[in-house]
Amino acid sequence: MPDAEITVLLEAVLDDVCAGTPPWDTTTRERVAVRLRAVAREDHCSLEDLERARRDALTRAPIM
Repeated sequence: MPDAEITVLLEAVLDDVCAGTPPWDTTTRERVAVRLRAVAREDHCSLEDLERARRDALTRAPIM
């Protein structure tokens, strides 16, 4: 998938995931974005992979 397509897909998934997140909760949005980018860097970047990454980012507490 070309970079432009991946970027559009990542933005759409991120916006969808964070639709219910309050605007001031940038930590959650950043955590999800980091996880999605990590998956996108791998060779296999399907919608299912992004969905799994989304669930992981939202259910796992950040490590401090």
